[in-house]
Amino acid sequence: MNRIPPIVDVDAHVVEPPDVWSSRLPAKYREIGPRVVHLPAGTPKLDGGGYIEEPGTEGPDVAWWFYEDHKYSVKRLIAAAGYPADEITMAGVTYDQMRPGCWQPAARVADMELNGVEAQLCYPNYPRFCGQIFLRGKDRELALLGVKAYNDWMVEEWCGGSGGRLIPLCLVPLWDAELAAAEVRRNAARGVGAVAFSELPTYLGLPSIHSGYWDPFFAACAETGTVVCMHIGSGTKTPQASPDAPDAVAATIIFGNSVASMADMLFSGVPHRFPDLKLLYAEAQIGWIPYLLERIDDVWETHRGWSNGQAACPEPPSTYYYRQMYSCFFKDSVGTELLHRVGVDNVMFETDYPHQDGTWPHSVKAAEDQFGHLDADVVRKIARGNAIRVFGLPLTP
Repeated sequence: MNRIPPIVDVDAHVVEPPDVWSSRLPAKYREIGPRVVHLPAGTPKLDGGGYIEEPGTEGPDVAWWFYEDHKYSVKRLIAAAGYPADEITMAGVTYDQMRPGCWQPAARVADMELNGVEAQLCYPNYPRFCGQIFLRGKDRELALLGVKAYNDWMVEEWCGGSGGRLIPLCLVPLWDAELAAAEVRRNAARGVGAVAFSELPTYLGLPSIHSGYWDPFFAACAETGTVVCMHIGSGTKTPQASPDAPDAVAATIIFGNSVASMADMLFSGVPHRFPDLKLLYAEAQIGWIPYLLERIDDVWETHRGWSNGQAACPEPPSTYYYRQMYSCFFKDSVGTELLHRVGVDNVMFETDYPHQDGTWPHSVKAAEDQFGHLDADVVRKIARGNAIRVFGLPLTP
């Protein structure tokens, strides 16, 4: 086994502190913008990438986020670090019942130290993985202020005092591609190199990537070197099977959205029109990628007469994948066996802290088990080098 170098983790999560928005929004919006209220838990129902729930009438109080008419309880499921599997449910919790590393930056860095992680990029929790909560907002002025407040907190407070250990990932106003481009440039000017986007924007009722609508956003990302980060579940609607299937079915096949997204993106012409654009799939794992690339190239060639696959994609789609696309994994021994086809320069490691699926505090052992047997230079690329190169981090590869 090769020793795993300090990991650059490109997919963890933050549980937003209670004052992210209440301390930043104008006074007139503080009673309607995102804020934490303590009320008894309800009975949440999983609905694609979100929950349907209302506070209960009895029992101990838990932390609830209120925003306009939306209500969401902070759940043990998303603040699972340090708890055994049989205690991790969708039950609501308070901030005092979480490990401090879930929501406090100094404590997060300490938990990274325990886990062999040098630097970490964190996706949102309450706003959802690409800020969908603000897309649903009725007051667009408030929603835009909410996006900017989150980004200011992310840059100034979550990452600002970490000495580069915490890597900023910002949101954009999804309802307006021009505003999104402006927010990318605003954040890039202060050193942000990553932005969250939906893997399947049409699932959110937004224009498709084939329409050209998003070109101002993609252009801004390409020009500033900002990586477009698409977390699994960022389309909100997730693959389903039988309507009465257990949640375990959806949890197993959720990577199907990433399959659909990557095929959509490769045929869209976006990577062709923006050759400097970098696209990252987070928490999607990698074992499915070799077959998708084989199939997509075959469709591009074999069915060129009727499928319109070459209309916007003049080169075999895999060409753009190897040049511009990346994916990260934390539990995928199949993918590491196929690494020569996934691409040693196209993969990165992640920990998924503090979610139940994550490998904290044993991420170094997880890395050793999955790719520690590979050549030392490959191990270093996966653990840190590829992330440093793609995100332009001031770290030693």
